[in-house]
Amino acid sequence: MTAYLASLMVFAGINALLALGLNIVWGLGGMINLGLAGFFALGAYASALFSLRLGWPMPLAGLAAIGIAATLGTVLAGVTARLKGDYLALVTLGFAQVIQLVAANERWLTNGTDGISGVPGPWRSVLSPTQFDLLCMALCWGLVTVCWAALARLASSPFARVLRAVREDEMVAAVAGKRVLWFKIRAFALGAGVSGLAGSVYVHFNGYIAPDSLDVLLTLNVVLALTLGGTGRMAGAVVGALLLEALTEGTRFMGGVVPALSPVQVASLREAVIGIVLILVLRLRPQGVLPETPRAMSLEPEG
Repeated sequence: MTAYLASLMVFAGINALLALGLNIVWGLGGMINLGLAGFFALGAYASALFSLRLGWPMPLAGLAAIGIAATLGTVLAGVTARLKGDYLALVTLGFAQVIQLVAANERWLTNGTDGISGVPGPWRSVLSPTQFDLLCMALCWGLVTVCWAALARLASSPFARVLRAVREDEMVAAVAGKRVLWFKIRAFALGAGVSGLAGSVYVHFNGYIAPDSLDVLLTLNVVLALTLGGTGRMAGAVVGALLLEALTEGTRFMGGVVPALSPVQVASLREAVIGIVLILVLRLRPQGVLPETPRAMSLEPEG
């Protein structure tokens, strides 16, 4: 039971990192990014390949994963600079699908649909499974805490104030002399880097990565977690990830609560309960459990 709870907390921490990355782009900048699975995949595959083929230690492989994901985020932001709303969402979603297709077909690099296995984890060979899960939980949530603290500080900086101004009215921000494109690119790069870090954590904990792990459902779950917790607030991203993990995993035990149900009926009941709870929460708290605190808008002094 301890190992099970620890592994759940690791996955909740990975989702929290992804939600923090999305919150920079969407919560602060108002840009709809549905390419999270792509940046997650870049981080996971990069970390796995650098660790296995080049023998890099995990911290260096993780930094490489962050750098590669941030670089592709910069490129994607530059390509989609003029797109907004649904158009931006579709292009970023297409980007994630392209990354998944490349991972599935370029066997020389990613081993195709068989995936990459045997990815090293921190002291995996000398720890028991329970000890390994507990260690990964501590390391994962240590990274979540560091990212949350850094991004929460960023959220109160002049940079974030300009991003909020872009979110509210891009033209006004441009008229005020702000380089809107430059701020968008930096936000995308930062969000992509955090998503790449989440991918690195995932692959070193799981020890395996394959294209079927990069389904669009990954992105949708993170969007849902951020919406549930509250967009624009870093604590909301973390709380939303925890609440969604508790909700999705807690309903697994409904078969024991409601007797005489087949496995298919239990699965359908789970989906219904999750949907009802989410609708109620978003109906009662449309801005999320921890909504963004209103603040006076200022464009000074970040250039």
